[in-house]
Amino acid sequence: MATVRAAQPHDDAALIPLLAAFRAELDALLGAAHAPNLEAAARDLEDYQRRGFPIFVAEVKGQLVGFLVCRVEEGTVWAEALYVDPAHRRRGIGSQLYAQAEALAQEHGEPTVYNWVHPNNAAILAFLARRGYRVLNMIEVRRPLPGETLAGRLDVGGHTLAYPVPLEGADATET
Repeated sequence: MATVRAAQPHDDAALIPLLAAFRAELDALLGAAHAPNLEAAARDLEDYQRRGFPIFVAEVKGQLVGFLVCRVEEGTVWAEALYVDPAHRRRGIGSQLYAQAEALAQEHGEPTVYNWVHPNNAAILAFLARRGYRVLNMIEVRRPLPGETLAGRLDVGGHTLAYPVPLEGADATET
């Protein structure tokens, strides 16, 4: 079992590689595989800290193995980033981390945590479904850009929509 706690400044050096691995996994879901970028991860961490986002870490035998970043806006808690090192997955660590977001939501008088999830991210969709989460109301829709491939299918309200993957060799971006 992991120890889950609020991140401390002395965790930064161990947290940055986990953030970089998280970003690389997200980019791979969008078809843009590349090595983890430690410099970009350090900027992400600095931005999270500057904006006062609560960050929780999971530690096993003194080693950070996962994290959860939350954003709180007007009392609403958003799970911005949840990651567990692949060698430590399927052991309940993600659930321990996510429970911190749910507790944070309750502290703000809210019954739930909100999530933005890409439809390619089957792992987090299954994780959230096991925790009782369901699609609420938002799908971003646009026409495909020139050269994009409609590689995915999504059924929504009786409609099947195709969604594109990034252009070959293009960098994936995240908002």
